[in-house]
Amino acid sequence: MFPKYKAYLSILALALSFSVHAALPANDASGKPLTSLSPMLKKVNSAVVNISTFSTQEVYNPLLNDPFFRHFFQIPDQMPQQPKQQRQQQSAGSGVIVDKDKGVVITNYHVIKGADEVHVGLIDGRDFPAKVVGFDSELDIAVLKIPATNLNEIDFSDSSQLEVGDFVVAIGNPFGLGQTVTTGIVSALGRTGLGIEGYENFIQTDASINPGNSGGALVNLTGKLVGINTAIIGPTGGNIGIGFAIPVNMIKGSMAQILDHGEVRRGQIGVNIQDVTPALKQAFNLKNGQQGALVAGVVDGAPAKKAGIKAGDLIIAVDDVPTTSAGQLRTQIGMKAIGDNIKVTVLREDEKKQFNVEIEKPRQAAALATKHKLLEGVQFENNGDGEGVVITKLVPNSAAAFSGLRPGDIIIGANRIQVDNLRDLNAALGRSNKEMLLQINRNGRIFYIAIR
Repeated sequence: MFPKYKAYLSILALALSFSVHAALPANDASGKPLTSLSPMLKKVNSAVVNISTFSTQEVYNPLLNDPFFRHFFQIPDQMPQQPKQQRQQQSAGSGVIVDKDKGVVITNYHVIKGADEVHVGLIDGRDFPAKVVGFDSELDIAVLKIPATNLNEIDFSDSSQLEVGDFVVAIGNPFGLGQTVTTGIVSALGRTGLGIEGYENFIQTDASINPGNSGGALVNLTGKLVGINTAIIGPTGGNIGIGFAIPVNMIKGSMAQILDHGEVRRGQIGVNIQDVTPALKQAFNLKNGQQGALVAGVVDGAPAKKAGIKAGDLIIAVDDVPTTSAGQLRTQIGMKAIGDNIKVTVLREDEKKQFNVEIEKPRQAAALATKHKLLEGVQFENNGDGEGVVITKLVPNSAAAFSGLRPGDIIIGANRIQVDNLRDLNAALGRSNKEMLLQINRNGRIFYIAIR
């Protein structure tokens, strides 16, 4: 019996030994033996910081706002305002020092969002209050500064050189435990359409990333920064081997604008775009497997119009970088600065054409504050990314707010009339003063709201 188990354990030990050696390459890029990550980590660990945030929330009894509760217990409508209670909240995340002389720290916007105080803790035990220089909520990054000396920094790599299968190391503060290092590989590149951020082009990795790792470093084996860890997919809230990081090439442009202007100023080229569906491939005689962003319309006077781009063109590359979807094109243009010139490659009737297009400032859409009594307190704008009308402002406690509408909702239909723009919405609103049926697109989910 025992020899049998002894043989089994020997096989298991061999398997474990093999997997350990397979987890990392035997040599570095120059061919020298690489037996441990320790030398590299000693250089970069001190540049990864812990971020603590403190915020105050007002707490009240929600039952006192419930009309049924007030009626049942005969609470008068004009009762004295209840005293507000305050509760302090604390959360933890990670960050990366990228400029040791100026004390510049990069982290995720969602780590510091809504915080009254932000503190940065160093691996040597020092702690500093941080100033939020600015943020890019659509990319989910924030730039902080700390009044500290004797800092270390991590150099940026060129994330466009990453390949699937490259080894990477994640460093952060998972679950508030303190600095933790995990290893893995690049599982995929260019992940989009996850609905996590406005601009998506994620590095996917199986290096263990957990809550608290947000804002931490994803480095290569030479210790250069390839990405900022930002999100995970996990049904239990923990790591299952699917984590996402923002590539540093996307971060560089936003960080530079934040440091220069305190904000990110994005531009546009003036096209309405959509993904290519099987039906559209057939309608435009595209080859099976052809990818890109289909131009559904071009704004009059916009840079794309001036350059010669037309509706029906399929954009397949920007600056020779392939474009596979409408979401990717939005990211490619969103990462450029206003005034930049880009080379746009399109497919037009099986022929490739290239256009030089300048990025311009976003045009101010005309806002509409409707006089319709059912939509008082609501403002709209034409949807710059496609068809429909976007709700840009919604007065709290208005009839429209109680109906379930939210800022950011896109109205694509009203009173059974398709809504492509503000003119269509005005025409549809005139059909009834007593009731209204709105068709809403909320983050890709289509549904109806009836207001009476």
